[in-house]
Amino acid sequence: MRGMTQDYATQQPERAEIDALRGAALLEFGTGWCGFCRAAQAPIAEALRGHPRLRHLKVEDGPGRPLGRSFKVKLWPTLVFLRDGQEVARLVRPADAAAIAEALARIGSPGTDGPPDA
Repeated sequence: MRGMTQDYATQQPERAEIDALRGAALLEFGTGWCGFCRAAQAPIAEALRGHPRLRHLKVEDGPGRPLGRSFKVKLWPTLVFLRDGQEVARLVRPADAAAIAEALARIGSPGTDGPPDA
């Protein structure tokens, strides 16, 4: 999946699938009913505008959701920035697009001057 998605997916990928991702990816944990998650959508969208090819996975989190537990997610939204399946940066409850853009630059997402996507 490329570009920003609208809803948090209830079907979760396996951790092995995430670990096997190639290139830059953003993994976003949250829920549709979370006020912090809803408030973060505007800055996330703003930061992602220049990265239409970035793989962005929005995953619904909560009790019994193993993917969030494997990433030790405690608060929503949690953004995990990945390069080749490895965590490079993490933001919890991001409030501004600048912090998100800085983390995107660290993973060299499409549209930045970082390493090319595989």
